[in-house]
Amino acid sequence: MKQIILLISAFIIFSACSDNFAQIEIENAFPKLTFPQVVDIQTPADNTNRLFLISQPGKIYVIENKSDAEIKNEFLDITAKVLYGGEQGLLGLAFHPNYVTNGYFYINYTTSNPRRTIISRFRVDAGDINKADVNSEQILIEVEQPYSNHNGGCISFGPDGYLYISFGDGGSGGDPENNGQNLKTILGSIVRIDVNNVSGIKNYSIPADNPFADNTEGFKEEIYAYGLRNVWKFSFDKSGYLWAADVGQNKWEEIDLIEKGKNYGWRIMEGSHCYNPPVNCDQSGTQLPIWEYGHNSEGGYSITGGYVYNGQKVQELIGKYVYADFVSGNIWTLTKNNNTMQNKLIKQTQYAISTFGVDNNGEIYFADYKSEGRIYKFKGSPATSSGSIIVPDFKLRQNFPNPFNPSTDIVYELPAKTNVKLDIYNTAGEFISTLVNDVKPAGIFSVKFDGSNYSSGVYIYKILTQNYWSVKKMLLLK
Repeated sequence: MKQIILLISAFIIFSACSDNFAQIEIENAFPKLTFPQVVDIQTPADNTNRLFLISQPGKIYVIENKSDAEIKNEFLDITAKVLYGGEQGLLGLAFHPNYVTNGYFYINYTTSNPRRTIISRFRVDAGDINKADVNSEQILIEVEQPYSNHNGGCISFGPDGYLYISFGDGGSGGDPENNGQNLKTILGSIVRIDVNNVSGIKNYSIPADNPFADNTEGFKEEIYAYGLRNVWKFSFDKSGYLWAADVGQNKWEEIDLIEKGKNYGWRIMEGSHCYNPPVNCDQSGTQLPIWEYGHNSEGGYSITGGYVYNGQKVQELIGKYVYADFVSGNIWTLTKNNNTMQNKLIKQTQYAISTFGVDNNGEIYFADYKSEGRIYKFKGSPATSSGSIIVPDFKLRQNFPNPFNPSTDIVYELPAKTNVKLDIYNTAGEFISTLVNDVKPAGIFSVKFDGSNYSSGVYIYKILTQNYWSVKKMLLLK
């Protein structure tokens, strides 16, 4: 009962909402092409309108992002290096934010002798944008894997320019080595590294604000968040929130909003429920999921995380987190609105949905994991001139997390270019600090308030533009 009360106190959660998804259809994005065992879909920000499809046995294909595409180029083949089978293989791909100029991309794969995960960097061939230089590999991280399953596999650059990587708990069942709660291993965590700088013998460095940077206890400095069982997919939204779908053990699948330094509970908990021990577990210091679903046909048995939709072809999905279940084929949206989570079923399908991806226009695709698999996309009501604006009006959102310690994010939305001033006050009306004082274009923006140097209590944040102002309260608890 304790965990249920805590979960409800963190968010008002319900599954019924008014969205009408009846008109949304699923269509084959590339009818002339098939792809074997696709586990990731990525696109570089290089204005070439291409999609890269990652095939688990060890190949990356690249295609033109148009419905009549009929050629799939083999961008990279490392099948000779990859240990493939079950949850092992080539699992993830991330393009460097400056890919246009440096040609760097990063992959996550398993190999053998000994069995281990490798995070490495390659670069594109100097003479062919549809070919990688297979001899350019530079290894960044190698982590031995005690078992063949729970390899995580997701890899992505955050809005801060750092590289984030998910590592499973090492495998078997029930985390027998308790890696999820062991800060001396990066298994069972999401790590964050700086690939633009090197440190000592490493081909990367530790960001100075990583939660365990420069610790003296022997904790892994790469760790950003921990207590995770097997985050197969995570993604960042436009506001900078990190959404992670953590695959469950026996009963529950969960979605987490990842925050720096937080413990997400595994193996103490599965979702918001005690796992080890099965009752009366100590949940102190753990972070509960924002959403979970049970192992049944209405839910599923293996969650596949997706993206918050910011495209223009399916107005019904704008601003919603789209995710699915690999086993049941169910596809849902989850909408975060201040302290409320709204979950809605889009479709029940027969697809084995292994991954989602987005193109440069924010349109979402997903893969059906088969030897002759297909790539699909959504078709709905196109955004009109009025509906095309993702932010329909000025809005100041409730800060998250709230209460907070030591920092919290404040998100505001602008429909047009304007001067923005965002100030912090105490309850006596005394000025504390200015977080924003600049001209901003239309869009969604996030700014962090650091309360490290302030005492516990209620604080006021106020946004002022040429045509709008709003005030909200937030609570700092130390």
